[in-house]
Amino acid sequence: MTAPATAPDSLVIRRATRADADACGEICYNAFATVNREHNFPPDLPEPEAGKQLLAMLFSHPGFFCVVAEQNGEIIGSNCLDERTAIAGVGPITINPAAQNVGAGRQLMLAVMARAAEKNFAGVRLVQAAFHGRSLSLYAKLGFDIREPLVVMQGPALNVVAPGLSVRAAKAADLEACNALCHRIHGHHRSGELLDAISQGIASVVENRGRISGYSSLVGFFGHTVAEGNLDLQALIGASPAFPGPGFLLPTRNTELFRWCLQQGLRVVEPMTLMSLGLYNTPSGAFLPSILY
Repeated sequence: MTAPATAPDSLVIRRATRADADACGEICYNAFATVNREHNFPPDLPEPEAGKQLLAMLFSHPGFFCVVAEQNGEIIGSNCLDERTAIAGVGPITINPAAQNVGAGRQLMLAVMARAAEKNFAGVRLVQAAFHGRSLSLYAKLGFDIREPLVVMQGPALNVVAPGLSVRAAKAADLEACNALCHRIHGHHRSGELLDAISQGIASVVENRGRISGYSSLVGFFGHTVAEGNLDLQALIGASPAFPGPGFLLPTRNTELFRWCLQQGLRVVEPMTLMSLGLYNTPSGAFLPSILY
């Protein structure tokens, strides 16, 4: 692991608790809103309450390891590690805009990287705002490699039906087939995330002649999608009633799908970058990452 930078003696990194969610959620909203507005992009969260609700969920979820940074006894930031599958996902990591440049971001990253090493995760991934040079530089210095250029896509529901394909809600009985599909395409499954999405009633599958050819935990900011090909992805996107959050993330190297989305009237919201540390397999099919990876 990269050696930690010198941090102020007053900076403390500790495990997050549910009681920290309001303070960290306020910081989460302000941090993203500040940097996005500085670069003329809309905020990723609509209001501080959304940040509080998000971090309350993450801090309480047994599948997430979350930490906070305190300086002189005051919370100045937080970070989380999604531990639900063999590949760990980092984020959201945020620092109070008034308390930046003291090394807190680096220390929060080192804390979750140490946790990932301790738990023997095969790899660690994250998605960062491509216009934010400081975070890109930090992650690169910590050993993360750039893997995919992404854009966030948003717009009205398409209500597009793909010929020969049908989309329905995912069921627990679909888990094995979805895991096998994800493993064929990525080299690992994302069972923990998908199971949560199925239990929440937000996951969907696309079938080709009764066979599952793609699935989505959510076509939106916090969900991922895996499919055999672009037609399957188009079916899932076309059937989605909305694209929650700022939108869904699309790898722009998939030019066919990118053009299709633009032709359907969807718009680009902001650019992002998928980065990885450790195991990474070049996907052998079509996919949409989540904001975690």
